Parts: sequence; structure tokens; C-alpha cells
Amino acid sequence: MKNKFLFFLLLVPSLYGETKLIVLGSGTPNPDPYRAGSAYAVVVNETAYLVDFGPGVVRRAASLSPPWGGKVEAMNVKNLEHAFLTHIHSDHSAGLADLLLTPWIMGRERKLNLYGPSGLKKMASSILKAFEEDINYRIYGTQPSNNIGYKFNFNVLTEGIVYEDENISVEAFKVPHGSFDDAYGFRFTSSDKVIVFSGDTGPSKILEKFSSGADILVHEVYSHAGFLNKTKDWQTYHQGHHTSTFEVAEIASRAKPELLLLSHILFWGSTTEEILNEVSSKYDGQIKIAEDLMIIQ
Repeated sequence: MKNKFLFFLLLVPSLYGETKLIVLGSGTPNPDPYRAGSAYAVVVNETAYLVDFGPGVVRRAASLSPPWGGKVEAMNVKNLEHAFLTHIHSDHSAGLADLLLTPWIMGRERKLNLYGPSGLKKMASSILKAFEEDINYRIYGTQPSNNIGYKFNFNVLTEGIVYEDENISVEAFKVPHGSFDDAYGFRFTSSDKVIVFSGDTGPSKILEKFSSGADILVHEVYSHAGFLNKTKDWQTYHQGHHTSTFEVAEIASRAKPELLLLSHILFWGSTTEEILNEVSSKYDGQIKIAEDLMIIQ
């Protein structure tokens, strides 16, 4: 759903649009203290739908919530109930223990709805087993606690529509991320926006198709200049798992999203300006570099 007024909405978000995209974590496996692990929230009618939950996801969400001085009610952590995982790499999923337990401790009374590759169910079950003593102490001790909010419903991803409610429709599609058979991207469609998440991926024609005419394309990227300085083995790895600045530019030139949001960036010594220059040398559309706690609507 192409929205020709998106740039204006970025400037005056309070006047138009119900759907928000929030960057909770724009980082990579590199432990950058200014960029939490990969995590985003699509917020529609004050309901949050998380995409990935890397390290720091709950604290980033809390910082935007009213109890901690923010203005986004959906980021009140007890309201976090829907989460979609692109793939099981730890920089996208290591915040799962926090996402299962902290919102429950803060008052969540419903199960967390998880959508992801098959390995996510084992991961969540193992976390609950590992924290069994803590959970039991909170339930059966003197602390007021319910016996539901730490649990989860698991839904294994397949290609196609994986979730729908009155706010949103979520479509999953496979992307090429090395030898992963179950790495996914997502297309979120609300009444006023289409937002596409690449997940971790090499160049993908399928992704390009799902991104066609989107309001926002959130795409991972690595520095081409930095890539040239890598050893041959690392070049082989990154070519099979990720997408260069020039490749992202070519994808965006054909898909024509209203906004290309670059995130999960492997800078390798490059500055944000250098990343933008590499992409804009082959793409003349609107581009932004994702920053943690950025809100777009």
C-alpha cells in the first residue's frame, strides 16, 4: 500500500496515521552499547506486534512506555503479547527469556503468542524449564503472581498469511540466509500502511516482490567498502548470508518502497554517511539509517 504522504507523516506524526514502526534494536551480533539486538514493534491501535526480540528488547520497550516517561502505551511491557521471529540466530532471539518473564512479573495475565521457526518452541520451553524455581517461587510464594502470563502459545511459521486480527495481517516468506531452511521475512499490512521486514537475508527476488510498493522496507545491509577489507572466508560467508549496500540499492530501485530503512548494519568501520552514500549512489529514493528508539508513522 503505497503512501505518498509518508514523508509528511514523518514530520507530523501526531496528525495522521494509526500505524507506528518502532525500532527497539538496530544492532548485529557485535555488542554495540548504542544498538540493542534486532527488535522492532509495529503498533496499531495501541497493540504491539514485535518482530524479533534480540538482547535488550524489553528495556528498550519500557523506555518508551508511560511508566518510564514515554508516551507509547503499547510499549508498557505487560502489554507485549505478540512476537514474530525471523530466524533463531541469538542476536534476534536472546531477549526471549526477558520477554517471557518480565512482562508477566509486571502484570501480564495472558500467554505470549510466539510465531517463528520450529526451533523457537524448544528455545521457549527450555527457558521456562531453566527458570522453573524462579517461576514457582513467584507463584507459590508471597509475591502476588498469576499462573498464566509467563506461558506461551507457539505457532510454527509457514509461507503465507500467518496471523490476522482486526488491526493487522502478517504474511511470512522465506529468505536466503546461508543454509537456513527456515529464515523468514514478513509483510505487515494495516489499514494505512504496508511494512516489510527483510530479516537476515542475501539478495532475494521473493523479498523484492513482497516489498513492491511498500510504505516502509526495513532491510539489513553491510558496508561494501568494509567488505573489500574482509578475508576471503568472511567474504564468502557474508555474501551467502547478507546483502551489500549496492545490492540493497538495486532491490529498492525495483521495489520502490516509500521509505528504505537500513538496519542491522555491518558498518565495519564505515560511518552512517558512508553507508548512505553507497546506497544512494545507486538508489534515489528516500533512505534512513535506523537508530534505537526511532518511531516512524
